[in-house]
Amino acid sequence: MNPSSYIHTEHHNIHRVGWLRATVLGANDGIVSTASLVIGVASAEASPSAILTAGLAGLVAGAMSMAAGEFVSVSSQSDVEKADLEIEKAALKHNPEEELEELAMIYRGRGLKPETALEVARQLTAKDALGAHARDELGLTDVGQARPVQAALSSAVSFAAGAVLPLLAALVSPAHLVTPVVAVVSLITLAILGILSARAGGASRTKAVVRVVFWGAAAMLVTGLIGAAFGTVV
Repeated sequence: MNPSSYIHTEHHNIHRVGWLRATVLGANDGIVSTASLVIGVASAEASPSAILTAGLAGLVAGAMSMAAGEFVSVSSQSDVEKADLEIEKAALKHNPEEELEELAMIYRGRGLKPETALEVARQLTAKDALGAHARDELGLTDVGQARPVQAALSSAVSFAAGAVLPLLAALVSPAHLVTPVVAVVSLITLAILGILSARAGGASRTKAVVRVVFWGAAAMLVTGLIGAAFGTVV
């Protein structure tokens, strides 16, 4: 192979972090909260219609809550990013030399020789001064950029998708087997979610599965015990 014609390519997963976090969180929350709610109501010896009504209400309320929470929190992050960029714009306009030196100092701190750092700072400033400062001074990149609408939609849709499964399990199972059927279906679904999220993020599948299954089982166990002991849903 001709070395000059060889192009080394690597496949990274960091570009998925924006939607992956919101999607996994939404799906996990949808499965765990809805399954726990259904198990808690079923353990309190409620009627099948009451169980399904509670589960459906939990699905709708949870999806809306996830969407609103993600939108508000990520919007706050976006506001901070925009404010910092405005500060940098003003600094570049009024103090260009100081900003150039600041950028060069950052590169010196990363190991470049002073003259090299200054040259790199000059070239990047000439091409895109604000972009250079946003990336290297503020740590803002396109990959990690706050996207409120994307986060809200991902969370809401994934929550609803996750919540549907425990509801379907409760719907098709006999009245006296709602708790074990919902628990088993939910734990299996959580394990699958852990595998898929680990695969998408390039992480350990075993750790991901153990993590989501453990906390899901704990939530369902606690809620079920509360429902059985007090006949109420918490």
